[in-house]
Amino acid sequence: MINFTHFSHFRLGGFSETRVLKYLFFMIVMFIYTLILCANLLLIVVICKNRSLHEPMYIFPCSLFVNELFGSTGFFPLLLIQILSDSHTVSVPLCFLQIFCVYSYVYVEFFILAVISYDRYLAICYPLQYISLMTFKKVAMIIAGSWLTACLSVACTVSLRSTLQLCGNIIDNVYCNNYSIVKLACSDTTINNIYGIVMGIIRICAPLIWIFYTYMRILKVCFSGSKQTRQKAVSTCTPHLASLLNFTFGICIEVTQSRLNMSGVPSLLSIILSLYLLTCQPVLNPVMYGLKMSKIFNICKSLFCSKALIIQLNR
Repeated sequence: MINFTHFSHFRLGGFSETRVLKYLFFMIVMFIYTLILCANLLLIVVICKNRSLHEPMYIFPCSLFVNELFGSTGFFPLLLIQILSDSHTVSVPLCFLQIFCVYSYVYVEFFILAVISYDRYLAICYPLQYISLMTFKKVAMIIAGSWLTACLSVACTVSLRSTLQLCGNIIDNVYCNNYSIVKLACSDTTINNIYGIVMGIIRICAPLIWIFYTYMRILKVCFSGSKQTRQKAVSTCTPHLASLLNFTFGICIEVTQSRLNMSGVPSLLSIILSLYLLTCQPVLNPVMYGLKMSKIFNICKSLFCSKALIIQLNR
Protein backbone atom coordinates (compact mmCIF):
# COMPACT_ATOMS: atom_id res chain seq x y z
CA MET A 1 0.00 0.00 0.00
CA ILE A 2 1.03 3.59 -0.63
CA ASN A 3 1.36 5.89 2.36
CA PHE A 4 -0.35 9.21 1.63
CA THR A 5 1.18 12.22 3.37
CA HIS A 6 -0.19 15.72 3.93
CA PHE A 7 2.60 18.29 3.54
CA SER A 8 2.65 21.79 5.03
CA HIS A 9 5.07 23.11 2.43
CA PHE A 10 6.64 22.48 -0.97
CA ARG A 11 10.32 22.67 -1.80
CA LEU A 12 11.30 24.33 -5.08
CA GLY A 13 14.04 22.15 -6.57
CA GLY A 14 14.86 24.46 -9.48
CA PHE A 15 17.16 26.58 -7.31
CA SER A 16 19.57 23.78 -6.44
CA GLU A 17 22.36 25.05 -8.75
CA THR A 18 21.95 28.82 -8.25
CA ARG A 19 23.33 29.41 -4.74
CA VAL A 20 26.72 30.77 -5.88
CA LEU A 21 25.14 33.38 -8.18
CA LYS A 22 22.02 34.10 -6.11
CA TYR A 23 22.84 37.80 -5.55
CA LEU A 24 23.44 38.34 -9.25
CA PHE A 25 20.15 36.57 -10.09
CA PHE A 26 18.38 38.67 -7.45
CA MET A 27 19.64 41.93 -8.99
CA ILE A 28 18.69 40.86 -12.53
CA VAL A 29 15.20 39.71 -11.50
CA MET A 30 14.65 42.85 -9.39
CA PHE A 31 15.63 45.03 -12.37
CA ILE A 32 13.22 43.16 -14.66
CA TYR A 33 10.38 43.39 -12.13
CA THR A 34 10.99 47.13 -11.62
CA LEU A 35 11.05 47.64 -15.40
CA ILE A 36 7.76 45.76 -15.78
CA LEU A 37 6.09 47.80 -13.02
CA CYS A 38 7.29 51.18 -14.35
CA ALA A 39 6.56 50.50 -18.04
CA ASN A 40 3.09 49.05 -17.55
CA LEU A 41 2.05 51.59 -14.90
CA LEU A 42 3.20 54.44 -17.16
CA LEU A 43 1.04 53.31 -20.08
CA ILE A 44 -1.96 52.61 -17.82
CA VAL A 45 -1.75 56.15 -16.42
CA VAL A 46 -1.27 57.67 -19.89
CA ILE A 47 -4.32 55.86 -21.30
CA CYS A 48 -6.51 56.59 -18.27
CA LYS A 49 -5.56 60.28 -18.07
CA ASN A 50 -5.98 61.17 -21.76
CA ARG A 51 -9.55 61.23 -23.03
CA SER A 52 -8.35 60.93 -26.62
CA LEU A 53 -7.19 57.39 -25.75
CA HIS A 54 -10.56 56.31 -24.32
CA GLU A 55 -11.27 54.13 -27.34
CA PRO A 56 -11.51 50.31 -27.58
CA MET A 57 -8.22 50.02 -29.49
CA TYR A 58 -6.43 51.58 -26.48
CA ILE A 59 -8.67 50.28 -23.66
CA PHE A 60 -8.03 46.63 -24.56
CA PRO A 61 -4.22 47.03 -24.51
CA CYS A 62 -4.67 48.87 -21.20
CA SER A 63 -6.36 45.76 -19.79
CA LEU A 64 -3.33 43.80 -21.04
CA PHE A 65 -1.04 46.10 -19.06
CA VAL A 66 -3.18 45.61 -15.95
CA ASN A 67 -2.93 41.85 -16.47
CA GLU A 68 0.87 42.09 -16.77
CA LEU A 69 0.96 43.83 -13.37
CA PHE A 70 -1.34 41.19 -11.88
CA GLY A 71 0.68 38.23 -13.19
CA SER A 72 4.04 39.79 -12.33
CA THR A 73 2.97 40.65 -8.78
CA GLY A 74 1.75 37.09 -8.27
CA PHE A 75 5.09 35.75 -9.50
CA PHE A 76 8.12 37.99 -8.93
CA PRO A 77 7.93 38.84 -5.17
CA LEU A 78 7.90 35.16 -4.21
CA LEU A 79 10.65 34.45 -6.76
CA LEU A 80 12.85 37.17 -5.26
CA ILE A 81 12.35 35.75 -1.76
CA GLN A 82 13.20 32.26 -2.96
CA ILE A 83 16.40 33.40 -4.69
CA LEU A 84 17.79 34.73 -1.40
CA SER A 85 16.44 31.83 0.65
CA ASP A 86 18.59 28.84 1.56
CA SER A 87 15.73 26.38 2.09
CA HIS A 88 13.61 27.31 -0.99
CA THR A 89 10.41 26.21 0.72
CA VAL A 90 6.96 27.71 0.23
CA SER A 91 3.82 27.00 2.22
CA VAL A 92 1.05 25.01 0.52
CA PRO A 93 -1.54 27.87 0.60
CA LEU A 94 0.98 30.36 -0.82
CA CYS A 95 1.98 27.88 -3.51
CA PHE A 96 -1.63 27.41 -4.61
CA LEU A 97 -2.14 31.19 -4.52
CA GLN A 98 0.78 31.60 -6.92
CA ILE A 99 -0.68 28.92 -9.20
CA PHE A 100 -3.99 30.80 -9.19
CA CYS A 101 -2.31 34.12 -10.10
CA VAL A 102 -0.06 32.66 -12.82
CA TYR A 103 -2.76 30.59 -14.53
CA SER A 104 -5.35 33.38 -14.29
CA TYR A 105 -2.79 35.67 -15.91
CA VAL A 106 -2.24 33.21 -18.78
CA TYR A 107 -5.96 32.71 -19.46
CA VAL A 108 -6.79 36.43 -19.26
CA GLU A 109 -3.87 37.19 -21.60
CA PHE A 110 -5.21 34.82 -24.25
CA PHE A 111 -8.75 36.17 -23.85
CA ILE A 112 -7.67 39.79 -24.26
CA LEU A 113 -5.44 38.96 -27.25
CA ALA A 114 -8.44 37.25 -28.88
CA VAL A 115 -10.62 40.29 -28.11
CA ILE A 116 -8.04 42.67 -29.61
CA SER A 117 -8.03 40.63 -32.82
CA TYR A 118 -11.84 40.87 -32.88
CA ASP A 119 -11.64 44.64 -32.32
CA ARG A 120 -9.14 45.04 -35.20
CA TYR A 121 -11.32 42.79 -37.37
CA LEU A 122 -14.35 45.05 -36.82
CA ALA A 123 -12.32 48.26 -37.33
CA ILE A 124 -10.79 47.10 -40.62
CA CYS A 125 -13.59 44.99 -42.10
CA TYR A 126 -16.58 47.07 -40.88
CA PRO A 127 -15.24 50.63 -40.39
CA LEU A 128 -18.62 52.35 -40.88
CA GLN A 129 -20.41 50.15 -38.32
CA TYR A 130 -17.47 49.97 -35.88
CA ILE A 131 -18.73 52.60 -33.41
CA SER A 132 -22.14 50.95 -33.10
CA LEU A 133 -20.66 47.43 -32.90
CA MET A 134 -17.97 48.19 -30.30
CA THR A 135 -19.64 50.37 -27.67
CA PHE A 136 -18.12 51.22 -24.28
CA LYS A 137 -20.71 49.03 -22.55
CA LYS A 138 -19.72 46.10 -24.74
CA VAL A 139 -16.03 46.76 -24.09
CA ALA A 140 -16.59 46.78 -20.31
CA MET A 141 -18.64 43.57 -20.45
CA ILE A 142 -16.00 41.78 -22.56
CA ILE A 143 -13.16 42.75 -20.22
CA ALA A 144 -15.11 41.88 -17.06
CA GLY A 145 -16.25 38.58 -18.60
CA SER A 146 -12.67 37.69 -19.56
CA TRP A 147 -11.42 38.20 -16.01
CA LEU A 148 -14.38 36.50 -14.36
CA THR A 149 -14.39 33.34 -16.49
CA ALA A 150 -10.59 33.00 -16.27
CA CYS A 151 -10.53 33.37 -12.48
CA LEU A 152 -13.45 30.98 -11.95
CA SER A 153 -11.95 28.27 -14.18
CA VAL A 154 -8.55 28.56 -12.46
CA ALA A 155 -10.21 28.50 -9.03
CA CYS A 156 -11.77 25.15 -9.99
CA THR A 157 -8.37 23.90 -11.15
CA VAL A 158 -6.71 24.89 -7.86
CA SER A 159 -9.51 23.33 -5.78
CA LEU A 160 -9.13 20.04 -7.68
CA ARG A 161 -5.36 20.04 -7.14
CA SER A 162 -5.73 20.80 -3.43
CA THR A 163 -7.67 17.55 -2.89
CA LEU A 164 -4.90 15.34 -4.33
CA GLN A 165 -2.97 13.02 -2.03
CA LEU A 166 0.75 13.63 -2.54
CA CYS A 167 3.71 11.30 -2.10
CA GLY A 168 6.34 14.05 -2.30
CA ASN A 169 6.74 17.79 -1.89
CA ILE A 170 9.65 18.68 -4.22
CA ILE A 171 8.57 20.79 -7.22
CA ASP A 172 11.20 20.62 -9.96
CA ASN A 173 10.86 24.28 -10.91
CA VAL A 174 11.63 27.78 -9.63
CA TYR A 175 7.96 28.57 -8.99
CA CYS A 176 4.79 26.66 -8.13
CA ASN A 177 3.54 24.88 -11.21
CA ASN A 178 0.20 23.12 -11.57
CA TYR A 179 1.43 20.12 -13.57
CA SER A 180 4.42 19.61 -11.26
CA ILE A 181 2.02 19.10 -8.34
CA VAL A 182 -0.07 16.65 -10.36
CA LYS A 183 3.09 14.60 -10.99
CA LEU A 184 3.57 14.32 -7.21
CA ALA A 185 0.12 12.79 -6.74
CA CYS A 186 -0.38 9.21 -5.55
CA SER A 187 -4.16 9.34 -5.84
CA ASP A 188 -6.20 9.11 -9.04
CA THR A 189 -5.72 12.20 -11.25
CA THR A 190 -8.16 11.28 -14.04
CA ILE A 191 -10.63 14.06 -13.22
CA ASN A 192 -7.81 16.59 -12.90
CA ASN A 193 -6.32 15.58 -16.25
CA ILE A 194 -9.66 15.66 -18.08
CA TYR A 195 -10.54 19.05 -16.60
CA GLY A 196 -7.06 20.39 -17.49
CA ILE A 197 -7.37 19.22 -21.11
CA VAL A 198 -10.90 20.63 -21.51
CA MET A 199 -9.93 23.98 -19.99
CA GLY A 200 -6.79 24.11 -22.13
CA ILE A 201 -8.87 23.64 -25.28
CA ILE A 202 -11.47 26.20 -24.22
CA ARG A 203 -9.13 28.83 -22.80
CA ILE A 204 -6.16 28.53 -25.18
CA CYS A 205 -7.03 26.64 -28.38
CA ALA A 206 -10.40 28.36 -28.89
CA PRO A 207 -8.93 31.92 -28.67
CA LEU A 208 -6.11 30.92 -31.04
CA ILE A 209 -8.59 29.55 -33.58
CA TRP A 210 -10.65 32.75 -33.30
CA ILE A 211 -7.53 34.91 -33.77
CA PHE A 212 -6.55 32.88 -36.86
CA TYR A 213 -10.06 33.36 -38.32
CA THR A 214 -10.12 37.13 -37.74
CA TYR A 215 -6.71 37.59 -39.32
CA MET A 216 -7.74 35.59 -42.36
CA ARG A 217 -10.63 38.02 -42.80
CA ILE A 218 -8.36 41.01 -42.22
CA LEU A 219 -5.88 39.76 -44.84
CA LYS A 220 -8.71 39.25 -47.31
CA VAL A 221 -9.84 42.86 -46.89
CA CYS A 222 -6.24 44.14 -47.11
CA PHE A 223 -5.48 42.34 -50.36
CA SER A 224 -8.69 43.60 -51.94
CA GLY A 225 -8.47 47.10 -50.47
CA SER A 226 -6.40 50.21 -51.04
CA LYS A 227 -2.81 50.91 -50.00
CA GLN A 228 -4.10 53.10 -47.17
CA THR A 229 -6.17 50.19 -45.81
CA ARG A 230 -3.13 47.91 -45.86
CA GLN A 231 -0.98 50.50 -44.07
CA LYS A 232 -3.66 50.97 -41.38
CA ALA A 233 -3.92 47.22 -40.89
CA VAL A 234 -0.15 46.82 -40.55
CA SER A 235 0.22 49.71 -38.08
CA THR A 236 -2.62 48.55 -35.81
CA CYS A 237 -2.02 44.79 -36.03
CA THR A 238 1.78 44.62 -35.69
CA PRO A 239 1.91 45.08 -31.87
CA HIS A 240 -0.85 42.52 -31.41
CA LEU A 241 0.80 39.94 -33.66
CA ALA A 242 4.18 40.39 -31.96
CA SER A 243 2.56 40.00 -28.54
CA LEU A 244 0.59 36.95 -29.65
CA LEU A 245 3.57 35.17 -31.23
CA ASN A 246 5.78 35.86 -28.20
CA PHE A 247 3.14 34.64 -25.74
CA THR A 248 2.36 31.51 -27.77
CA PHE A 249 6.09 30.75 -27.95
CA GLY A 250 6.33 31.13 -24.17
CA ILE A 251 3.40 28.75 -23.67
CA CYS A 252 5.07 26.17 -25.94
CA ILE A 253 8.28 26.41 -23.92
CA GLU A 254 6.36 26.02 -20.65
CA VAL A 255 4.40 22.98 -21.89
CA THR A 256 7.56 21.37 -23.28
CA GLN A 257 9.46 21.86 -20.03
CA SER A 258 6.70 20.55 -17.79
CA ARG A 259 5.75 17.53 -19.94
CA LEU A 260 9.14 16.32 -21.23
CA ASN A 261 12.30 15.12 -19.52
CA MET A 262 14.68 18.11 -19.48
CA SER A 263 17.43 16.52 -17.37
CA GLY A 264 19.94 16.96 -20.21
CA VAL A 265 19.41 20.75 -20.30
CA PRO A 266 21.91 22.85 -18.26
CA SER A 267 20.35 24.13 -15.04
CA LEU A 268 20.91 27.82 -15.88
CA LEU A 269 19.25 27.45 -19.30
CA SER A 270 16.38 25.54 -17.68
CA ILE A 271 15.79 28.43 -15.24
CA ILE A 272 15.85 31.00 -18.06
CA LEU A 273 13.33 28.97 -20.06
CA SER A 274 11.11 28.63 -16.96
CA LEU A 275 11.07 32.42 -16.55
CA TYR A 276 10.51 33.25 -20.23
CA LEU A 277 6.69 33.12 -20.21
CA LEU A 278 6.31 35.37 -17.15
CA THR A 279 9.17 37.73 -17.96
CA CYS A 280 9.31 38.52 -21.69
CA GLN A 281 5.59 39.14 -22.26
CA PRO A 282 5.19 41.80 -19.51
CA VAL A 283 8.30 43.56 -20.89
CA LEU A 284 7.40 43.23 -24.57
CA ASN A 285 3.78 44.43 -24.42
CA PRO A 286 4.38 48.01 -23.16
CA VAL A 287 7.35 48.37 -25.52
CA MET A 288 5.43 47.18 -28.59
CA TYR A 289 2.21 49.09 -27.90
CA GLY A 290 4.07 52.16 -26.66
CA LEU A 291 6.30 52.42 -29.72
CA LYS A 292 4.05 51.11 -32.49
CA MET A 293 0.81 52.91 -31.58
CA SER A 294 1.66 56.44 -32.63
CA LYS A 295 -0.94 58.16 -30.44
CA ILE A 296 0.40 56.57 -27.24
CA PHE A 297 4.01 57.14 -28.33
CA ASN A 298 3.43 60.84 -29.05
CA ILE A 299 1.74 61.44 -25.70
CA CYS A 300 4.55 59.65 -23.82
CA LYS A 301 7.13 61.60 -25.83
CA SER A 302 5.48 64.93 -25.07
CA LEU A 303 5.22 63.96 -21.40
CA PHE A 304 8.93 63.23 -21.08
CA CYS A 305 9.91 66.26 -23.16
CA SER A 306 7.86 68.59 -20.95
CA LYS A 307 9.41 67.10 -17.81
CA ALA A 308 12.91 67.50 -19.26
CA LEU A 309 12.11 71.14 -20.11
CA ILE A 310 10.87 71.82 -16.56
CA ILE A 311 14.06 70.32 -15.10
CA GLN A 312 16.23 72.51 -17.36
CA LEU A 313 14.25 75.63 -16.42
CA ASN A 314 14.63 74.86 -12.69
CA ARG A 315 18.36 74.66 -13.12
